[in-house]
Amino acid sequence: MRRKGRCVAGTVSVLAGGVVTAALAGCASSSKGAASWRENGPQASWPVHVAAASPEAAGKYLVQISGCNDCHTPGYSQTNGKTPVSQWLIGQRIGYRGPWGTTYASNLRLYVAPMSEEDWVHVMRARNDKPPMPWQSLHAMSDRDLRAIYRFIHSMGKAGEPTPQDLPSGQEPRTPYVVFDPPTAPR
Repeated sequence: MRRKGRCVAGTVSVLAGGVVTAALAGCASSSKGAASWRENGPQASWPVHVAAASPEAAGKYLVQISGCNDCHTPGYSQTNGKTPVSQWLIGQRIGYRGPWGTTYASNLRLYVAPMSEEDWVHVMRARNDKPPMPWQSLHAMSDRDLRAIYRFIHSMGKAGEPTPQDLPSGQEPRTPYVVFDPPTAPR
């Protein structure tokens, strides 16, 4: 779509685990530039990030649309997203069990508290841990968007308690859990 002589292209991709990642990119004013973006994805020279009134507002938006609350906020899905922002990202005691063991959605507000913004970006770029966390979605985000998420989470302050430790495969969880182990189809 064109605004004041500038073309703004947007894309939304559904990724593993129902996570949605949104990216907005400025594009060349020619239709050839827009066509190239649609065919090949954003080019390194184009700024790819969410534009908002502040980094914290961009971070809040990214947290909402990226599915962070689905796992990291108790009751978010059950309330159809009406959980108060003050309760967002405090983690859950519900495990996600699969062949890898059982993982828990951490309390991101406690996780982020001792980190610097640089540490957050580095960890989000380097970490490839167990499912169902969609690490590939974080790896695809721009540094600016990762920083925005950090600033939003950090702005909310510490809240909640630490979540249980992840468990190895074969160890029975003592908390409720969701099974992520589809049966094999009959041959």
